Amino acid sequence: MALNTIAVFCGSSFGTDPAFADAARLTGRTLAERGIDVVYGGGHVGLMGVVADAAIEAGGRVVGVIPRQLDDRELAHRGVTELHVVESMHERKQLMADLSQAFIALPGGAGTLEEIAEQWTWAQLTIHAKPSGFLDVAGFWAPMRQMLDSMVSSGFVRTEQSGIVSFDDDLDALLEKLSAPPSWTDKWGAPTAPAPTP
Repeated sequence: MALNTIAVFCGSSFGTDPAFADAARLTGRTLAERGIDVVYGGGHVGLMGVVADAAIEAGGRVVGVIPRQLDDRELAHRGVTELHVVESMHERKQLMADLSQAFIALPGGAGTLEEIAEQWTWAQLTIHAKPSGFLDVAGFWAPMRQMLDSMVSSGFVRTEQSGIVSFDDDLDALLEKLSAPPSWTDKWGAPTAPAPTP
């Protein structure tokens, strides 16, 4: 499956390890160079701003989606290709999902985890058939990978559904995994329909 748009979830802070910003810069640049539109949270701060700036500098198309409350605090990136100001966090996540074919989580906090977890859940429930991936920068997402293994071994996630989520410390490898046709079943064992093209 050729990917034309990917949503990137990541921190609105830089974090303590310079590797986080390096990975954000690489992600924005790589997606732009591959002709993949970047959909992201619309901010100019932290790793979010790094992803957007790198994609813009590489000639890519960047679509920001930001709640009005954050736009009012002047946190929106005014240099993106397209900026959507929505009324709530739920609308933000819904629109980002509608605009994207897959999702990548870079390092971040509770918001990043909540955003990627919701898309993972929606795929599990066949609300959509779009994969999610964690770019495991400097081992940041290793505990999340262990948690998924625990969810599977404890019977809360079906083994055949674990393919909804991919982990890799190499961006190219992660993009390859996200490009594969969906092969998982839904929570009750029904096959997943192909993801629609935005």
